Amino acid sequence: MPTKKTAAPKNTPKYRRVLLKLSGEALGGEAGAGINPESVHDMARQVAEVRELGVEVVIVVGGGNIFRGLQGSARGIERATGDYMGMLATVINALALSDALEKQGVPTRVQSAIPMSQVAEPFIRRRAVRHLEKGRVVIFAAGTGNPFFSTDTAAALRANEIHAEVVLKATKVDGIYDRDPKLFPDARRYSTVTYQEALTQQLKVMDAAAFALCQDNKMPIVVFDFFKPHNLRAVILGDPVGTLVVP
Repeated sequence: MPTKKTAAPKNTPKYRRVLLKLSGEALGGEAGAGINPESVHDMARQVAEVRELGVEVVIVVGGGNIFRGLQGSARGIERATGDYMGMLATVINALALSDALEKQGVPTRVQSAIPMSQVAEPFIRRRAVRHLEKGRVVIFAAGTGNPFFSTDTAAALRANEIHAEVVLKATKVDGIYDRDPKLFPDARRYSTVTYQEALTQQLKVMDAAAFALCQDNKMPIVVFDFFKPHNLRAVILGDPVGTLVVP
């Protein structure tokens, strides 16, 4: 007699190790500038919620709420110098997020691609993986440590290095649309899209270098609205949230 398949428990995560990509502007709240403590603590609560499911979480955070290298370059700062300034901004954000997570009872480690031993560990892949195995959230700061690369590229790189199962790109919109939903009310949201379709239709998922890195290594990407309560947990549980980009 065939055995009856039982449904997986509702709290069973779809992913066990994830990389969460946060923009710097997200830490700035509605204004998108500076550090808004309430916004940072809201983020920490969502991360703590998925840690309770036993999911291993690494975070790459941007620095656009403080400084962007491209904007500095446009104002006369040498591009490489501007990019290094932007990397330092990501360290500030990483420390703010680490503090908020620790206050939620979530142990963290900040690893920086630019050595600064008094505030962060150096990025060492094996050590980062060990932290995850011990239940710590690892926050990667300072991008790749090199100018001319975005934090999107850092996220794609680190996700592949630590063998994450998916890149979760946190945004203010609920997925990828065929047109700008703010300008076109009839814009259509994709539930799933392939890398090739995203390239052909010029859908803005990540910058070109980051997208190519994910495509080459068949790393799935989920673009979702991080500002809707419990949305991160919903993505982790496999609910139909946001847009999934797949090979």
